[in-house]
Amino acid sequence: MFLFLISVLVYFVYVTIISTKSLHMLQQNRYNRGYRYIKWIIKNYKDNFLNLNLLFLIFILTAFNETLNMISPYLFIIIYLFLGYVFIDKRRKEVAKLPLKYTARIQRLIITNSLIYLIPVLIMIFNFNEDNLSFYYLILGFLLFINYFVLILDNFLNRPIERLVGLHFERQARQKLSSMTNMEVIGITGSYGKTSTKNIVNDILSVKYNVFKTPANYNTPFGLMITINNYLDPYNDYFIAEMGACKSGEIKELCDLVHPKYGILTRVGLAHLETFGSEEAILKTKFELIESLPSDGIGILNGDDEKQLSYKLKNDCQIIWIGIDNHKVDCYAKDLKLTYKGTEFVVKFKDDKAEYAFETKLLGRNNIYNILAGIALGKALGMKIADLQKAVKRIMPIEHRLSLSKYYDINLIDDAYNSNPMGCKMALEVLSMMPGKHIVVTPGMIEVGVKEEEVNREFGMDICINKVDEVILIGEEKTKPIYEGLMKGKFPKEHIYILNDVMEAFPLMMKLKDKETYALLENDLPDSFNEKK
Repeated sequence: MFLFLISVLVYFVYVTIISTKSLHMLQQNRYNRGYRYIKWIIKNYKDNFLNLNLLFLIFILTAFNETLNMISPYLFIIIYLFLGYVFIDKRRKEVAKLPLKYTARIQRLIITNSLIYLIPVLIMIFNFNEDNLSFYYLILGFLLFINYFVLILDNFLNRPIERLVGLHFERQARQKLSSMTNMEVIGITGSYGKTSTKNIVNDILSVKYNVFKTPANYNTPFGLMITINNYLDPYNDYFIAEMGACKSGEIKELCDLVHPKYGILTRVGLAHLETFGSEEAILKTKFELIESLPSDGIGILNGDDEKQLSYKLKNDCQIIWIGIDNHKVDCYAKDLKLTYKGTEFVVKFKDDKAEYAFETKLLGRNNIYNILAGIALGKALGMKIADLQKAVKRIMPIEHRLSLSKYYDINLIDDAYNSNPMGCKMALEVLSMMPGKHIVVTPGMIEVGVKEEEVNREFGMDICINKVDEVILIGEEKTKPIYEGLMKGKFPKEHIYILNDVMEAFPLMMKLKDKETYALLENDLPDSFNEKK
C-alpha cells in the first residue's frame, strides 16, 4: 500500500503538469465554443496520442505475470517521473505567444479535473488488492492518455456553475448600464478590422468626449460584462463595445446586453466560415448589430463592400455610408497618398462642397476605412472638422496591425493579428512601398473554412506580383497552398524557406537581410496551430 501511495503522488504531479497543456489549448480554443477544442484534438491526433504516453500499455503485460505485477509500482514511478521530465523539458523550449491565463474559470476547471482523477484513486485505495496493481496502473495510465478528452468532461460538468456565474455578472452589468442614463453605446462588428476601428474611433471621439472602449479582445458576452462591471464609470459619455461572433445569433445576444445606439460594420469576409456554416450566415449575423439599433440610432456601413450594399436592411435607423472607390456614399476618401511614413487623403461629405485634408501615421488602405468610420461618426455626434483632423493626425499605430517596429536593424511590418484575404493584399501593398529588401514571414490564413486552401493559394500568387525577395513559410503542412501559389506565380524556389516555428524565422532573417530590409509578419498562429518536427 505504501508504494502505491507514493506512485499515486507521482501520478498527481504528472496530472498537474500535463493538464497545463490541455487547459491552455482549451482556453485558446474558447472553451470548446463551436467545438473548436474537439476539432483541435482531432486535427492534432498524432502529436496528442501517438507519443510516450502510450507507455501505459506496458501494464497490460505486467497484469498477467505475478512477478511483474509486484514490481509495477516501481515501473509506474520510473515511467511517469521520466515522462514528467520529458514534458517539462519540451514545454520549456516552447515559446508561448499567448500563455495560459489562470482565470477564475480555469481555476474552477482545475478543481473539477483534480476530482475526476481523484475519484478512481480513492476507489482503488478503499478496495485495495495487491494482486490488481497492474490493472490499477493500466486504468490510471489510460486516464492520463485521454487527458485532452477528460478536459471536455470537466468543461461540460462546469457548465451549470459557469452559467450561474454568467447570470450573476450579467445582472450586475444590466443594473449598472441602466443607471448610466447619460452614456450611449457604440457597437463595432465585422469579419475583420473590429479592434483597429474600435481603437481609432476611441482616439477620435476622445478629443471631445469621455470615452471608454472594451480592452484587448473583450468582445464576448463575458468580456463585455467584465468591462462594464469593472471599468465603466458614471462620467463616460460613450462606451465603445467591440462585438465578436463565431455563429449566428451571437451579435444579437451582445446587443441585447448593451443596447447600442450607434453601430459600425467594418467589412464582411470569410472569418469563422467553418463555425458559421455559410457566407450568408456571416452576413446576417454581422447585420444583427445594425438591425438592433433604435430608430433614432445611426449605423455606419461600407459602400465599397458589395455584401453590405446588397443586404436588405430591416431597420429604419439612419445609415451613413462610407467608401473610397464608391463616391456615391455619404462620406468618402480620395486622393490617397500612401507612403512608408503614413497616409494623406482628402475627405468629401455628401451635400458639402468643401474638401478636407487629413493625414495619419497609419499604413494601408484598410486603415483609411476604419478612420472614415470614426470621422463619419464623430461628425454625426457634433465634432468639428478641425477637431477631427487633429484627432486623426494623433492616432498611433496599433500593435500587430501594420505597425512598424525594429528587430536589430531589420524593419518589421507587424501584421501578425489574424490575417484575412483583403488584409493580406493590403499588407503586401504596404510592403511594396518600402525601400530596400522585402521579406514575407507567414503561416497563412486560418479559420476561413472550406476556402482556406483557395485563399492561401491566392495569397501565394499575390506575393509573386509584389516586390518580395524572400518568403519564409511557417508550418510545412499548413502552408502547402501558399507554396503552390508561389510555384504557380514562378517565385524562385531558392528564395522560399519552410520552418515549423515562427521563432526560427528571426535568426534566418538576420542571415537574409540586406543593408536596408523590411520584413512583413503576416499573421501569427495561436499556439494551438503550431507545427513541430
